[in-house]
Amino acid sequence: MRNLYVTVFLGLLFGGAAVGQSFNFVVLEVDADTANIPVNEVISGGPPPQGIPALGFTGSFNGRVPPTPAPKFIAAEAASAWLEPQEPVLAFGMNGEAKAYPLQILMWHEIANDVVGGVPVAVTFCPLCNSAFAYDRRVPLTQAQLEAVRAKNPNAPLVEPDAAYLEAYADEVGEEAAAQVVAALEVTFGTSGMLFNSNLVMFDSATSTLWAQLAAEGNVGTLTGVKLLRYPVQIVSFAEFREAFPEGVVLSRETGFSRRYGQNPYVGYDRVDQPPFLFSGPTDGRLPPKLRVVSLELGGEPVAYPFSVLEEVRVVNDAVGGVPIVVMWREGTTSALDRSSISGSKDVGAVAVFRRELDGRVLTFEWNGEAFVDQQTGSTWNLFGAATSGPLEGQRLEPVIHDNTLWFAWAAFKPETRVYGISTE
Repeated sequence: MRNLYVTVFLGLLFGGAAVGQSFNFVVLEVDADTANIPVNEVISGGPPPQGIPALGFTGSFNGRVPPTPAPKFIAAEAASAWLEPQEPVLAFGMNGEAKAYPLQILMWHEIANDVVGGVPVAVTFCPLCNSAFAYDRRVPLTQAQLEAVRAKNPNAPLVEPDAAYLEAYADEVGEEAAAQVVAALEVTFGTSGMLFNSNLVMFDSATSTLWAQLAAEGNVGTLTGVKLLRYPVQIVSFAEFREAFPEGVVLSRETGFSRRYGQNPYVGYDRVDQPPFLFSGPTDGRLPPKLRVVSLELGGEPVAYPFSVLEEVRVVNDAVGGVPIVVMWREGTTSALDRSSISGSKDVGAVAVFRRELDGRVLTFEWNGEAFVDQQTGSTWNLFGAATSGPLEGQRLEPVIHDNTLWFAWAAFKPETRVYGISTE
């Protein structure tokens, strides 16, 4: 079981992808006639739906895919018995509650359906793209979409979106689009067993719409075109998380499944010069295919910041879509895709992205050899955007939604992206 996807490789040579896709579509009852991506490019990765079992999945609407246990959490001190300080965790917080999802666990499950700070969320990780995102599990619906959902699944779990949700969604998609929302569909997400541009394709429990993780919208099926509300999330070391959130909790290894947690089934996958697996999309030679990049989009402008550059400069003060931002990098976090043991893998560091404007003043950041500081006040800042000392101690910067994507994936979804450090002339 070295690689959950490798088993299908020989099958692909003999047309197995089409067979696998058809099987998964039938099991899930996907409305393949409605799509905003080429359906023939949604290919089988090998496993059936939920063959890689998302945690907290409530079961498919047609009863063909069973539920899985909800994720459990333990104190950070207890997790330290099996989680090393340098290991990567996906750190996520809402409404005063902070949780860490170790990649040594998400590697084997890819999705954790959870509730954080009272908000229903899906925390996701795609090993083939090194991409990590958190979404609100309440899917916004217009009147037409609501009717389509009812036709597909009369028992769909509908909820009324609250003011906080609608405000956040307006920030994501614009006030005009948010104003069209009449209801929300609360779902859980499972792994479809399929890939698009080598990226995790999720399906929802209520309609079996397919959602490419990096697209953050419905791509095939009933809810095609519906955008999910995303929340900021970071891949950092367990030590960084513990220091910043001493009361934070950690996803437990007691998942209800027997997996080799702590072991990487994709050994050597993040070698920068190697081609990605099951990827036939467009290539962009500006960077090596598997180079890590900090990828983000603001104001319609997509940008990628190569880790190779960030490791040298540590801090980038930039503006994206007219918004002043800062990108920070520091060492101390291992790769989840290098050696067989994640704790013993190479140090790739951790990143953070924030808006630089605070109380009407745009700050400029630098690395002083020991910490991140702003030039205006000399305050010290951590990777979670909190000022830990100096005149601004206690203040927090607004996080920017970003990812630590492998270059090939971001370039496939956002081919028009600007690459920091590469001249366009």
